[in-house]
Amino acid sequence: MRFVTPARGAAPRRGRTAWPVRLRRIAAGLASGLFILAALAGIAGLALLWRSGAIADALAKGTAAIDTRSAELGLTVRSVLVEGRAETPAASVLTALSVQRGQPLLAFDPGAAKLRLEQLGWVREAAVERRFPGTILVKLVERHPLALWQHDGKLALVDDTGTVIARDHIERFASLPIVVGDDAPQYAPALLAMLGSEPGLKSRVTAAVRVSGRRWNLRLDNAIDVRLPEERAEAAWKRLADLDRAYGLLRRDIIAIDLRMPDRLVLQLPPEAAHRLREPGADT
Repeated sequence: MRFVTPARGAAPRRGRTAWPVRLRRIAAGLASGLFILAALAGIAGLALLWRSGAIADALAKGTAAIDTRSAELGLTVRSVLVEGRAETPAASVLTALSVQRGQPLLAFDPGAAKLRLEQLGWVREAAVERRFPGTILVKLVERHPLALWQHDGKLALVDDTGTVIARDHIERFASLPIVVGDDAPQYAPALLAMLGSEPGLKSRVTAAVRVSGRRWNLRLDNAIDVRLPEERAEAAWKRLADLDRAYGLLRRDIIAIDLRMPDRLVLQLPPEAAHRLREPGADT
């Protein structure tokens, strides 16, 4: 056997050893292609199975088997504990939970129950947990009534976010102020917070009417109407309280007070009082 060194600059001749390398590359490419085709076929097969419902049925049967086995081991619903419930009817809570005594604990879905509970009028927030071996724990945060909303001739109870709590059996909340207007519940929390800056005067407000979606008219317990301005309503409210403290304004024979102009106060008198003022010698 001779060992031949190629001449300088001469390209080496392709010998028999080059073919195995090329074959290996071709084989590797074919293998990769076949793998991709197999993967795609597998995905397509899974898609067909999923559309046919076979996978969903298999998962459901597996879940049911686990639930049954867990129940055989004693993991069943034995009690429901509810914390934070004051106004929400117990029957409504149980209906929203959709649970039966003795059912497998693992078959109960806390997330779905939470969503159903938070659809109840009195419930602002709910938390639901499974406590092994057999307890469902429910924690409720209920809404706080703020006012009665008069709309389309009917009353509804609203909370401090303007959300409707209930429309029926709200007679015991008759002492709350009444707000009137399509958007009144949305703006009522801010209004009542502002009125609270003068607590003594706020306690005399029996109703508030939203005017043109811009401002409020108030009705006091002695039937005096107070017209608040669109802007700087809090300053006007304080001015009314100061005038009442200084001069007993709200004890006068007045049917309306207009506070919409910052530099003046407009009083509307009943017809008989206005007539007396027009008489000669009347004290003005």
